[in-house]
Amino acid sequence: MSACILGVDTGGTFTDFVLLRDSRLHVHKVLSTPDAPERAILQGIRELGLEGDELLLIHGSTVATNAVLEGKGVRTVYITNRGLRDTLSIGRQARRELYNLNPPLKAPPVLRELCLETGGRLSATGEELEPLTETDLAELRVEVERLAPQAVAINLLFSWLQAGREDSAERRIEAAMPEGLFVSRSSKVLPEVREYERGITTWLNAAVGPLVAGYLQRLRNGVPQAHIAVMQSSGGTIAAAQAGEQAVHMLLSGPAGGLAGAQYVGMQAGCERLLTFDMGGTSTDVALLEGSELRLTSEGRIGDYPVGVPMVDMHTIGAGGGSIARVDAGGMLQVGPESAGAAPGPACYGKDGLEPTVTDANLVLGRLRTDAFLGGAMSLDVDAAHHAVERVAQPLGLNIEAAAEGIIAVANEHMARALRVMSVARGVDPRQLTLACFGGAGGLHVCALAEALGMENALVPVHAGVLSALGMLVAPRARHLSRTQTGLLDHISDSELDKAFTELADEGRAALRGEGVNEKDIESHPSTDLRYRGQSYAINLPWQGVHATCEAFHRRHETLYGHRLELPVELVTLRIKTQGASLQIPLDNEISLDNPTHSSRIPGCERDVAIIARANLHPGQTLHGPALITETVSTTWLAPGWQCKADGMKNLLLSRE
Repeated sequence: MSACILGVDTGGTFTDFVLLRDSRLHVHKVLSTPDAPERAILQGIRELGLEGDELLLIHGSTVATNAVLEGKGVRTVYITNRGLRDTLSIGRQARRELYNLNPPLKAPPVLRELCLETGGRLSATGEELEPLTETDLAELRVEVERLAPQAVAINLLFSWLQAGREDSAERRIEAAMPEGLFVSRSSKVLPEVREYERGITTWLNAAVGPLVAGYLQRLRNGVPQAHIAVMQSSGGTIAAAQAGEQAVHMLLSGPAGGLAGAQYVGMQAGCERLLTFDMGGTSTDVALLEGSELRLTSEGRIGDYPVGVPMVDMHTIGAGGGSIARVDAGGMLQVGPESAGAAPGPACYGKDGLEPTVTDANLVLGRLRTDAFLGGAMSLDVDAAHHAVERVAQPLGLNIEAAAEGIIAVANEHMARALRVMSVARGVDPRQLTLACFGGAGGLHVCALAEALGMENALVPVHAGVLSALGMLVAPRARHLSRTQTGLLDHISDSELDKAFTELADEGRAALRGEGVNEKDIESHPSTDLRYRGQSYAINLPWQGVHATCEAFHRRHETLYGHRLELPVELVTLRIKTQGASLQIPLDNEISLDNPTHSSRIPGCERDVAIIARANLHPGQTLHGPALITETVSTTWLAPGWQCKADGMKNLLLSRE
């Protein structure tokens, strides 16, 4: 293991660092540099004094995510079978607005002139319906050279049936492409049914792959002494050398780190059932955690696009500390989804920002302290925050403090709605869960959000302000592999499926061994996607053998939908997760502010409010709200009617009085 291990989370406003050196944790933040994210990482490495040190750097990147959301992927040619060039444009014909007879036209994912058709078509049973000829390959190469793309995505019908064949049509097309192109083929990226979802995922991988590869190369050039790994959307890490080829697996890279960190801290704090919200500068990510495994989905979306690879199951909204408040044409106060980001940032950052944000409102209300922000390393401009909030206070006919309270209330309602999506809307009573907050702004809103959902308990983890970066340290090296295999479950033998799972596991183990993971530390977890015959969507369940898994499916279907059917159960997809061991790190040595406890007047509070550094809280000590708990990387607002205790690791356990 390297002498130093550094977890880095690149956010929209701040880039967070958690360093494990000599069995002690050190935390740090710098403002992000969205135009070149590696600059902020290199700046943090310099400020931490790590230049020239042997270093294992594990980080979550927003490069792939931003490129997709902003439509800034590279020029990509899409190759498919004859008659299917419009598949990605047609999609599933699902309407976002069911009753809008004139919905606005959306630009197709790939321009039609960049969609090429060829042979190599298979039937659903793997029979060749149309051969891929040498003439087809020569014509494709000429067309690709004429169109001059930076990447190519190949998605042939039923390509997953030939995923393991060296002479498959997709592999032959890949070999025929001009040198220097980034090529993504569906039989490697996502060897599963559903040509539309498989095609979109393959295209996304191609469109952002060169950007991710270029970014990682610039980062490697900046820290040549470091071994670099990247967090995947599924909550496991992968070596940077392989990450560029699998860029689509990085679309939820940062948020996945936060969930890995929340799960790690929650298990140690004795809170296994968590409703989490990660509130950063630009967005808030909400998820449900139960037990020792992260919840994953293969039906996630990024913007308008379905992404078929496994990713953490979460809901994201545009509400963060940098969310901009405004008064709309109807005289109503709105907050977000537009964000001030890192440049110029909230008005109080003193970088020429003028628009009022949630952070400015918290400063106006005294819930942020100018002497405690980033440990005093960054000063906040109180006057600028007041002037910004006044921009919405005047048209609303309110004083500045009332307007600030309104901004906070609207932002809280957006986040409460997102929390209900991941709990109430899924049949889970949030009152039986613990609300866990993290991200730089999470602690300022946790009490209000818990009250909105009727929750009695909350957790503010140690290092909550940089928990996503901490999650990079504890996440294991992992691979998620899948293969579509259809048929009625009771017509397939245990031995046949065990053999298929073994082949997938061997592939995953080989990949992890190639990254230096010890064979004895690798675990494999097989699962299956099942459905009743005639259904379109499947339920994923751990593999326990044909009979036990079939019975588990019936029970799960009844739990989710209230009934079971007397229909045969159909197998759709085999999945396997292979992972190495997680790193166990200490949590009880927080580097934080150590200011003496004092009190101050805060707007809206009848009495002086205690202001105490988290480092000064003793295990078991009870603190009653209202109070402000400060630390280097975040602040917690303990609202009236709440109390908190610090455990031995300085986690804050909040409860309603």
